[in-house]
Amino acid sequence: MTTLAERLSGIDARIAAALEACGRTGDEITRIVVTKFHPAQLVRDLYALGVRDFGENRDQEAAPKAEELEELDCHWHFIGQLQSNKAKSVVRYADSVHSLDRQSLLESLAKVTEERANPLDVFIQMNLTQDENRGGISPGDLLRFAEAVVAVPTLRLRGVMAVASLEGQEERDFELVAEASDRLRAEHSDARFISAGMSGDFELALTYGATHLRIGTAITGNRA
Repeated sequence: MTTLAERLSGIDARIAAALEACGRTGDEITRIVVTKFHPAQLVRDLYALGVRDFGENRDQEAAPKAEELEELDCHWHFIGQLQSNKAKSVVRYADSVHSLDRQSLLESLAKVTEERANPLDVFIQMNLTQDENRGGISPGDLLRFAEAVVAVPTLRLRGVMAVASLEGQEERDFELVAEASDRLRAEHSDARFISAGMSGDFELALTYGATHLRIGTAITGNRA
């Protein structure tokens, strides 16, 4: 049975090797440990190991966890689908929202960040499927939606986010994300980051330019 420290160092070693293989450096990489379904104590344990970036995808779990840990200098990344009526709660603790996926959510975030001291970092979530009922902005609508995002002064557009499909099309999906990121960056140079890659595919995602890796069970293990 591996320890938390061993799993964390093992993932970091794999990230370093993948970056070296594709001629990249680790300077632009943010390794986010996804702590959903795990108690606050695990966050404390990870914090003691040097982790500062944590990912959560349910406000009803994340909000009390962040409150319990408010004395720690944690950077909270909200990575799940966000209901508009939860936006006010999320912006109280989150440093970034990776799942901005529709106009109604954009309007909610614009409203609830009006009194925020610092801009909220956001990633536009992309829909890489042909299913319009799936969350996310289609690649063809990305630039138009991005214009609406950057028009909100309390939001800071950082880049795109995507989840690769489960049909064995990860390379195709990451290539689509990389191409979309190039188009976005050509129009908005600060929006240069790519939130992609999870426990099972982060090494492949790195070869397509991923900068923000959302890694959960490979580090945290399954909740007992």
